Amino acid sequence: MQQIIVINSLFGIILLWLCILSFYLYKLISRYKNLLKGIDKDSLTSVLEKVLKDIDLDRKDIETIISKVDDLEKRSVFYIQKVGIMRFNPFSDTGGDQSFILAILDEMDNGVVISSLHTRGITRWYAKNIESGKGLNYDLSKEELEAIKNATTLKKKNRRN
Repeated sequence: MQQIIVINSLFGIILLWLCILSFYLYKLISRYKNLLKGIDKDSLTSVLEKVLKDIDLDRKDIETIISKVDDLEKRSVFYIQKVGIMRFNPFSDTGGDQSFILAILDEMDNGVVISSLHTRGITRWYAKNIESGKGLNYDLSKEELEAIKNATTLKKKNRRN
């Protein structure tokens, strides 16, 4: 009697083990069929070779993208990156801060400062070239220096965020 119980238990364990193995074999076969889907009687080797070729093409594309990004980073030093504006009232007979100074600079603090001076009857515009944060051919006013300072400090604040 005990032998029958042991044999039945052993048979049950073997049957359970066989079910587990069958399940994993079914999953493996279905994955293999999915891998070969769309392939006309080719071997697994040809499928893997195709995958490796695709990976090689992707690697070349990634290298191209990286080189383009590096080129953009090198050129971006010369793009407008810092902009500062300052409004002010240079004359006591006009109301409000109608005059302004706009500083437009690249990464190296080169660019232009545009000043607009507004009076009751006329508005005048002036532009000065900037190199390394200083006026190239003309001295800068304190307001123009302040606009440049605003542009450079704003860029530094944006870098931290």
